[in-house]
Amino acid sequence: MFQLRYTRRDIFQSTVAAAGLTVPSVMHLQASSAVKLSAKRCIVVYCWGGISHYESWDPKPDALSEIRGEFNTIETNVSGIRFSEHLPLMSRHAEKMAIVRSLHHKQGGHQQGMYHSITGHAPPPGLKALNRTNSPSLAALIGRFQDPHSGTPNAVRVPYNMYDNGTLMAGEYGGWLGSDYDPILMRTPAGRPFRGVSRYTSRELDLKLNLDKERILKRQALQSKLERVVGTTTEYDRLDRFRQMAADMLLGSDVRDAYNLENEDPRIRAMYGDHIGGQSMLLARRLTEAGVPVVQVCAGAGDLAGGGGENWDTHRDNFKKLKDSLLPIFDRSVAALFTDLEMRGLLEETLVVFLTDFGRTPKINNNAGRDHYPAVYSMALAGGGIRGGQVFGSSDANGALPRDNPCTPGDFHATVLKAMGIDPQIELNDQFDRPFQICNGNALPLF
Repeated sequence: MFQLRYTRRDIFQSTVAAAGLTVPSVMHLQASSAVKLSAKRCIVVYCWGGISHYESWDPKPDALSEIRGEFNTIETNVSGIRFSEHLPLMSRHAEKMAIVRSLHHKQGGHQQGMYHSITGHAPPPGLKALNRTNSPSLAALIGRFQDPHSGTPNAVRVPYNMYDNGTLMAGEYGGWLGSDYDPILMRTPAGRPFRGVSRYTSRELDLKLNLDKERILKRQALQSKLERVVGTTTEYDRLDRFRQMAADMLLGSDVRDAYNLENEDPRIRAMYGDHIGGQSMLLARRLTEAGVPVVQVCAGAGDLAGGGGENWDTHRDNFKKLKDSLLPIFDRSVAALFTDLEMRGLLEETLVVFLTDFGRTPKINNNAGRDHYPAVYSMALAGGGIRGGQVFGSSDANGALPRDNPCTPGDFHATVLKAMGIDPQIELNDQFDRPFQICNGNALPLF
């Protein structure tokens, strides 16, 4: 495990509740003098449902009230960059972040917008989950280029699958890379859940299973006997790989140890909060530290279910929902992650990526909500060689269209891949030996 570069006394001389306080920015100053590529690990934070750019990273304080909305803005620790007033802890970490305010695409539905954002490619007709002609997710693609230790997944997702009204979404999986690169779903073992609907209909790993080593070995021996009798199929091989990976981790590995959040310093756990949103961020830090190359966190309830739960699909009561639950959970979780990575000296080696479906409409609807809006929206990057304290691109005065440096999900993906030391222009062959270009965008100048 990595060692902290700061003493416990340094870290905890102020209260844990001040999760937004940063460690002295020695590493940030070092990074600014010598850009460091490439990142060794990646944490992808997905705001499922479409986080409002107005109420997060691109507020419009000078717009008319019917566009500006109910929230005020606050200064960050970087001159000239302002966030929503309900991101006070994250605002103290703006020097780590590159905010991209000029993203756009043409997909107005959740499935299509999510697919474009998470794969970097426009959705094909007749999109279906788990179709092996789909493009791979960002997590799957990054995992494809890694070589983790035996028994360690290439990519992990926590804590939920993404659904919309009971329909499993396409885009989170390995697509044409094949099932070997589907990011493994893990349950986050602790934390108060997001209100609303979340589903576990896919196979997921729960490494809290109380199975002793002898019992696991006996199961493996029985399974081997059955395999010799029934033979194998492609689907069976896939399930066998899943079982073998689970067994390897249960028998003892850094991943299993990382999964046990009880092993974490209780003050660090408290910094993330007792909600599953924060505990999932902590789990992502622990898993990547233990050797998992990329972990994707769903930062909201797993099923949008008409926007009724704690997710970012804020068609109704946008401001109440954001103020009372979503933004405080998100703010504390992300600020804790930044602080934790910096304390451990891991921030420059860990790329943190924020994704979402699209933005929200300039017009506030009759239900005090904002609707889907792909014409312009914001996402962000931090760590991993990204030069923090900057904004790339802008939206117009009403947050309705890109004004400067418009860019696409493909461009954003190219930037992430470059930060991870992966050439965005290379081709890979699918299972049928057909060539695919992994990315159709150009890296943004954020390094």
